[in-house]
Amino acid sequence: MSSIKASKDALRKEIGARIQQLGNEEKTLQSNKVVQKLFALPAFRNSNRISVYLSTENEINTENIVREIFALNKKCYVPRYNRQVMEMVRLNDMKDWENLPLTKWKIKQPLLSERRENATDTGGLDLIIIPGVAFTRDGKRLGHGAGYYDKYQTDLFQKHSLRPTTIGVAFKEQILDDVPVQDNDVALDIVLFAD
Repeated sequence: MSSIKASKDALRKEIGARIQQLGNEEKTLQSNKVVQKLFALPAFRNSNRISVYLSTENEINTENIVREIFALNKKCYVPRYNRQVMEMVRLNDMKDWENLPLTKWKIKQPLLSERRENATDTGGLDLIIIPGVAFTRDGKRLGHGAGYYDKYQTDLFQKHSLRPTTIGVAFKEQILDDVPVQDNDVALDIVLFAD
């Protein structure tokens, strides 16, 4: 095992333990602060095609982001995973969101059998809101280890000339001075956290 991989794995455990210590009230408070910061950004206000992850209990809650996207008549795309590949598919409305089934990891996700508009095939994205385990203020990101977002961003950047803004959202406990990165790790444009 490479030393970078070992460092990443150790950091994932450490940050996971920090987040487990947060109570639900604190997670909600920090989530609300981060979401309000996001809504104030020109990158959010000026985007029409927005991708947002569907959160678990140990991530910044994205339900209000999804609601705001629909309230502003923007297009909402969410991740759909199929083994080694992630795609961003269109969510139609909040009822669609409410009816999404849970994966074995307890993440809402459109069924693979459903035909849905794929963002890559229909004009790309203006903004991608990205989860992670740890971040630096300048955009370095430690993901969960599968490389889904790094691969997706790389592929999207190659297919579309207009590069979307990428924003990581985090609890303050996930913000570090540095995180180990490799050549295939894609930096983010902005990292938002409750400070």
